Amino acid sequence: MADGSSHFAFTKAVETATASVWNKVSAQVTPLEWRLQAPLIAEINRLKREKNAVILAHNYMTPEIFHGVGDFVGDSLGLAREAARSDARVIVQAGVHFMAETSKVLCPDKTVLIPDLQAGCSLAASITAADVRLIKQRYPGLPVVTYVNTTAAVKAETDICCTSANAVQVVEWAAREFGVDRVILLPDEFLARNVARQTDIGIIAWQGRCEVHERFTVADIAEMRESWPDAQILAHPECPPEVLEACDFAGSTAAMSDYVTTRKPRQVVLITECSMADNVACDAPDTQFVRPCNLCPHMKRITLENIHDALAYGRHEVTIDADIAERARLAVQRMIDMPPPATPARYDLVKARHHVDIELI
Repeated sequence: MADGSSHFAFTKAVETATASVWNKVSAQVTPLEWRLQAPLIAEINRLKREKNAVILAHNYMTPEIFHGVGDFVGDSLGLAREAARSDARVIVQAGVHFMAETSKVLCPDKTVLIPDLQAGCSLAASITAADVRLIKQRYPGLPVVTYVNTTAAVKAETDICCTSANAVQVVEWAAREFGVDRVILLPDEFLARNVARQTDIGIIAWQGRCEVHERFTVADIAEMRESWPDAQILAHPECPPEVLEACDFAGSTAAMSDYVTTRKPRQVVLITECSMADNVACDAPDTQFVRPCNLCPHMKRITLENIHDALAYGRHEVTIDADIAERARLAVQRMIDMPPPATPARYDLVKARHHVDIELI
């Protein structure tokens, strides 16, 4: 236990208050762990009511956070939409720093807290606002689509944001809106390569990569096929294109979750961050999850202890320069205003197996 929360005890009242959460996560959390986690969950939920706060929990949070204290859960697009709609006074971002910035951009009058200031992102760190300004000078007149996994300063230099759930839709919108046949898509190289295989729009890309998803290989998929021949393998589009080619399904975290909960495969492999499988497994008890996952060290900096301290002591407030926030808001709001797909967007694997060149900056 962190020193700020060690005095909370596992009482009968706590056990009763958290029983519904335990019923959901008991296959993923041991009873010993639960005796430590449940008092914090109960206290965090009490603090939320006291302070008129909500917690936005990303799909990569651990189950006790995702199912125990998250008021709104999902992928980065879903959380951005919830941030925009929320009438809470305080937003705690159970995710990484760029997500907290996005919430602040959309909710300038609310207090946005990030439990750990060092919860960063390799993609967000891979590109700067100065880089984007230079790219625009090199390709004048072309729209810049920026993955939401970027800083507010980078978003402020771009025309519209996207997530893996709507990247193809946004790229095609930008091309139509600007009357061009090429679009700049930053900063994830692999997402850009995978989007390029889904559209006729030319893609100019940056060499950023997600440190979690870039480590998956075709050899990993082949090993899974050999060991678990009946398992369906689902991949995130931040993975290398050849990984998507070898899988049975590709889509955002929301699309992967929807696939499992609606199709109910007997065995499944999620090629993404570790906690994703744990969280989906809580809602899909009849599916066996094979877990060849990679851990995101940044997401794992968020814990029940520092969520508690964020609420109890106002740590750590996210602030953004007013000019940057105003310009970033336009790019994010354009994404938010786009109609969501009828079902979570998937990456067509027939198209994914076609090799389409991109221009890599």
